[in-house]
Amino acid sequence: MVFPTGSSGRTEMALSPAELFHLTFLQHALAAGVLVGVLCGIVGTLVVVNRLLFLSGSIAHASYGGIGIALFLGLSPLLGAAVFAVLCAAVMGTLSLRHREQTEVAIGVIWAAGMAVGIIFSTLAPGYKGGLMSYLFGSILTVPKEDILLMGLLLILVSGVVAFFYKELLSFSFDREHAQVAGVPVRFFYHLILAMVALVVVMSIRVVGLILVIALLSIPPAIAERFSYRLTSVMLIAAVLGILFTVGGLVLSLLLDIHAGATIVLFSTLGYGLSLLFPRRVC
Repeated sequence: MVFPTGSSGRTEMALSPAELFHLTFLQHALAAGVLVGVLCGIVGTLVVVNRLLFLSGSIAHASYGGIGIALFLGLSPLLGAAVFAVLCAAVMGTLSLRHREQTEVAIGVIWAAGMAVGIIFSTLAPGYKGGLMSYLFGSILTVPKEDILLMGLLLILVSGVVAFFYKELLSFSFDREHAQVAGVPVRFFYHLILAMVALVVVMSIRVVGLILVIALLSIPPAIAERFSYRLTSVMLIAAVLGILFTVGGLVLSLLLDIHAGATIVLFSTLGYGLSLLFPRRVC
């Protein structure tokens, strides 16, 4: 069987499906797919319910600047992306709350500037060889063990935050005005959700890339919303679907010998299309 090793490269290896799953790098890829699927299911639910897809996509693309700066400084690209993404999320969140009439333009400027900064600094980085393409389109088959551990820690952190602030997040998501009257600090939770989005986006880079990550954040929760109004149920269904789409897309990409990240997104899109064929059953 021939299968991709990165964003575009291919390795000529003839192995049976059973033998493939004994390979360490594929075990890492499956673990990364499961963790990212759950993360995107949980945080993506908050994104979809609160209609934050545009902001989330902007944060994802702007974080590219952090990758470029990190490469230029010789630091970890994921660390650079995480810091830059959280900062951009804070700025975008503040602008969207204070200057709503100019929000889209301002956010679009930050989005474009972040991408431009990433491209410029990456080309200035010593030994640059165009490696940023793997961050744009994903490279799940090259996920190192260290990134998987970080994904696991982030999942624990996100799950803990959502569980601890569940009532406030529920009130904020479904009736923001009532939440504000009840004393819920809506600005804080608005920024908190965007910060979680920023971190999940960064940890999803290896799986589907910055270009396609918004699909993994939005499609599973969008399907889950067709079957439940309860926030916990939507998160649970979305997490299960996230695992199904990432693992299923990965296996399909190996069988067809095509790009893993793009296959995961197309597999997710197919799942969404199929869900539309069934009547909405919300409970």
